[in-house]
Amino acid sequence: VRLVSEQWQDYTNADGSGLAWDVLRKVFEPAGVKVRALSAPYSRAVGLVKRDEADAWVGSYKDENDENLYPRWHFDIDHIYALGLANRAAPTLESIGQYRLAWVRGYDYANYLPSVHNFREVQRREGILPMLEHDRVDFYIDARTEVDDVLEQAPNRDRFRATHIAELPLYLAFSRSERSKALRELYDSRMQLLVRSGELKPIFERWKQPYPFSGDSQPH
Repeated sequence: VRLVSEQWQDYTNADGSGLAWDVLRKVFEPAGVKVRALSAPYSRAVGLVKRDEADAWVGSYKDENDENLYPRWHFDIDHIYALGLANRAAPTLESIGQYRLAWVRGYDYANYLPSVHNFREVQRREGILPMLEHDRVDFYIDARTEVDDVLEQAPNRDRFRATHIAELPLYLAFSRSERSKALRELYDSRMQLLVRSGELKPIFERWKQPYPFSGDSQPH
């Protein structure tokens, strides 16, 4: 199975290491399907699946793209944070739509956060802190790991505050093909078994990340 992902540190590293790659190998390889891990920027990863040069991309939100097939089971949960200046009032999920927001192109948080209208998409994360400092946007939206990476660039981290606003399940987004339909069915049946048995928990513990399931978890 050809899986393509943006490179997220310790999650989907280019060398095939990382939490998500370990989880997905555990899903497919005991069933006789070898995982081929590919790396590409997020928007390009979506395009590779669309052109059937990959079977699925890693880390999609549910029904993010209506051209793709989505499984029932998520494999992880994204912890979504809003990064802003510390002297601003902390946002909530209910209030986030009142602010000027920014996020990386392709992530489409407007579809998953309520009442969002005023936003801009950026190509890279390197310019986020100056945008906040010069009042070009109120908050930057991203998963916790990426927000932490942005904060590492700050000479004075105390100037900024990250606020948790949402939890979004993460999926594989499969291409629309008979091959992918079969892979999706295999993925769902394996995930059901692994969640019930707790076999994925040691992988999350090894990478020091919160385990997103319980023994009675259900697909979202």
